Amino acid sequence: MASVAVLLLFILLWHFVSVTRLVPATFLPSPTATYKALSNGFSRGQLSASTASTVWRMLVGWGLACLVGIALGCLIGMSERARAYLAPMLEAIRPLPTSALIPVFIAIFGLSEGMILGAIAFGAIWPMMLATINGIAGIDPALRDLAKSLKMSTLAFLTKIALPSAMPEIMAAIRLGLTVALVLAVVGEMLSGRTGLGQWLLVSARSFATPNLFAGVVILGVIGFTANTCLQLFEARVLRWRQSAR
Repeated sequence: MASVAVLLLFILLWHFVSVTRLVPATFLPSPTATYKALSNGFSRGQLSASTASTVWRMLVGWGLACLVGIALGCLIGMSERARAYLAPMLEAIRPLPTSALIPVFIAIFGLSEGMILGAIAFGAIWPMMLATINGIAGIDPALRDLAKSLKMSTLAFLTKIALPSAMPEIMAAIRLGLTVALVLAVVGEMLSGRTGLGQWLLVSARSFATPNLFAGVVILGVIGFTANTCLQLFEARVLRWRQSAR
């Protein structure tokens, strides 16, 4: 209820500022104008096509990052030697902003779908890979000793002890990775000129169609909120055993 009240208060404040012209309508359209832009965009199919394209790219790039990031995280996290050799390199690459590396992806893939998906996967992979490595490396030594006493295989230790123990960190990184994927999908669409909310925002800004611009921002907010809520529900189900064990 508190979040709903804050949202309503924000809309009322937005309406007040737009009605009183504290900010010119050229830069801040009213909520009504933004709603009309949303309605027209969806009724004509342009906004729905742009939304579908962005969501598809976000999910595909994020899915690739999940598969590769968690798999690499398991391989590195299970080996102390691999962590010792690769940790410095990973820490050196991790801070590099993916948006600054997009020209590299353009040089490799051109202004193609592969460029956008590659940039998304590269940017979203780091939270999941590092969270998996740190989660597995930080397992209680008593659990490792238990696995040795039971003569568990590496695969059994990974699936029955390591991954369940690291799951809280991995789930948090998965949610962060999805946010990164959404941002990079928009940036990639702006640079490549392909259909999507990024291109919608860019065209709207260049033509000073601020109601359309704000309509795109609203859609991005809804996508981000919906995706995060779904992952939170999934996380609660996956980690239910952890709560019942306490």
